[in-house]
Amino acid sequence: MMNGHPRILRSAILLLAGCGLLTAQLGAQEQKAAASKSAPAAKKSSGSAAATNAPPAAVHGQELTEADLSAFLDGLVPQQIEKADIAGAVIAVVKDGKVLFEKGYGYSDAEKKTPVSPQDTLFRPGSISKTFTWTAVMQQVEQGKLNLDTDVNQYLDFKIPPTFGKPTSLRDIMTHRSGLEETIKDLFVGSQNDLTPMAKYLPSHLPAQIFPPGTVPAYSNYATTLAAYMVQRVSGQPFDDYVEEHFFKSLNMTRATFRQPLPETLKPFMSNGYDLGSGKPKPFEWVEVAPAGSLSASAESMTHWMIMHLQNGRYGDAQILKPETAIQMHARQEGWPAGMNAMALGFYEQNMNGHRVIGHGGDTELFHSDMLLLPGDNVGLFVSYNSAGRPDHGDARGDLFQKFMDRYFPAAPEKDPALSTAADDARSVAGPYKISRRFETNILAVTTTLGEAKFVFDPKDNTVYLDGFFKKENGQRRHFKEVAPMLFRSVDGPEKIALVKDKSGKRMVYIDYPFMLFQEVDGGLDRQIFNYVVIGFSVGVMVLTILLWPVAAILRKHYGKPLTLTLGDGARRWRRWVRVACFVDIAYLACLTLVLNALEKPGGLGSGSEWKLHLWQAIGVLGGIGALITIIAAIKSWGDEQQWVWYKIWNTLLAVGCVGFFWFLVHWHLLNFSLNY
Repeated sequence: MMNGHPRILRSAILLLAGCGLLTAQLGAQEQKAAASKSAPAAKKSSGSAAATNAPPAAVHGQELTEADLSAFLDGLVPQQIEKADIAGAVIAVVKDGKVLFEKGYGYSDAEKKTPVSPQDTLFRPGSISKTFTWTAVMQQVEQGKLNLDTDVNQYLDFKIPPTFGKPTSLRDIMTHRSGLEETIKDLFVGSQNDLTPMAKYLPSHLPAQIFPPGTVPAYSNYATTLAAYMVQRVSGQPFDDYVEEHFFKSLNMTRATFRQPLPETLKPFMSNGYDLGSGKPKPFEWVEVAPAGSLSASAESMTHWMIMHLQNGRYGDAQILKPETAIQMHARQEGWPAGMNAMALGFYEQNMNGHRVIGHGGDTELFHSDMLLLPGDNVGLFVSYNSAGRPDHGDARGDLFQKFMDRYFPAAPEKDPALSTAADDARSVAGPYKISRRFETNILAVTTTLGEAKFVFDPKDNTVYLDGFFKKENGQRRHFKEVAPMLFRSVDGPEKIALVKDKSGKRMVYIDYPFMLFQEVDGGLDRQIFNYVVIGFSVGVMVLTILLWPVAAILRKHYGKPLTLTLGDGARRWRRWVRVACFVDIAYLACLTLVLNALEKPGGLGSGSEWKLHLWQAIGVLGGIGALITIIAAIKSWGDEQQWVWYKIWNTLLAVGCVGFFWFLVHWHLLNFSLNY
């Protein structure tokens, strides 16, 4: 799902570090007002749909007509799907309350050569599903059954602990500031039989709260599902029934459903999903957190949804939200730096070329989609691809959106100012950072250090770049130059980053995607380089101990240093146990490989496979016992005058390595037996 999105391991772990999100070519709106030195937060919207951003510049692009769209997209999309090896795509554009353009490209079934139909073919738009959940919440707010700013526990039959002494509100959840850490356990499952009702899934998969609610944005599929459960409880309707009655029927969305499996009447219209269009189709994806990503819909049905939101809750004769409620929902929320995109209520800004854009992206493992609304221009764009495609061909969605905006809503030329502080400010932000959307207390916490990002200062042009992120289509790094105090813009693109300091004085980096940010790594024990040294040294010394076991015997014989250990002091026995400890730790690493491979498959390590993880963790506990053995063996070797001095030194290094290895397991919660991840 959005940003839950590539293979399960990549989508849930690597995407946490921004993969697929940060590389998208979606830019921030140009901002006329300079940010302050600390990039202060924008004030809370007073209810107007207009954000605090500057109005569009007076620049006219190509006229947005059906004929021009057809010529433009017919030249772009077929090239995209051919070069990236994508089976099919669908695009729809609405304007002024009408469908201006809708067309399918490629195939919904590549083997049968079944063409994509914008009217009938169902795609899986992933986390665009969330906009239905948020709209349902706002309907219940209208009716007085839900309140955006009260403790959500009053709507639940289990408790969200106030970890930081502050309750969590629906506004926190809708702006992705619930404070909950990432969770992927049972996010996707292997079959229909593995699906669990929300009433059972939510209390058993509650993640830890790692930030005070309402403070740090960190995207959460779990929190979205939690909001849907509240709608279900206060409305008295199962969520699937609710969206069908209040949305699909009211808006005449005849090719749309959240149900899994699909209703029999819709199954013939479902597009296959592919890794590569030239490959075999993959099975239907089963989404446990259905309100966050299980929607199946045609492009034409999605046009009705876009028109309704662009018309502030109205589609035809149906008014599913009061205009003032829709305006409130679309309004920019407080807490984000001026000049940067911010969250609305559920929607998030993706401003471009001086135009305010709100929308939502969505990804399953196979389908990749975007829905983008320009409220001030009364225009909406929906695009979905049914294949992941080749990763070396960039981000098709982002490229299409950028070209669409540059053609029809171009930006006014703007020259960035030369700031005297550029070099010092750029140099000051250099260092390691971690993504806010992360695992922190569970067995996948180690992915935080593995996915650590580094801001690097380039003295040649006083710019910074984020190593491993913000890459261009050719793979080169995207450099950022300061254009206002602590506000940086890409030197050859629209992307922006803004740096602020939290209450502890640590830097936070806001990016174009307002539902997460980067935080400065604060401790040496958490830094990637330190952990790489620890684990590298530990594994190296253990592997060498095993590999050089026979070599050591040859060397002792050559130098006349036989292993004259007596049975009385047990030295031989300790020596054997030390080797066993090394084998145990190597076995742990081998099991880790199996665990990661299992995570690549939907449901591969869900609730039904916990015994595999517990077995892996039990081996880790034995490794801790082994570390104690190596310490005792090292101490004994130094007290034995008959042992070779190099043997004593190696025993010491081995003890340090085994202790370091076990510290790594404990520090990164790899031995957390609760298995809520």
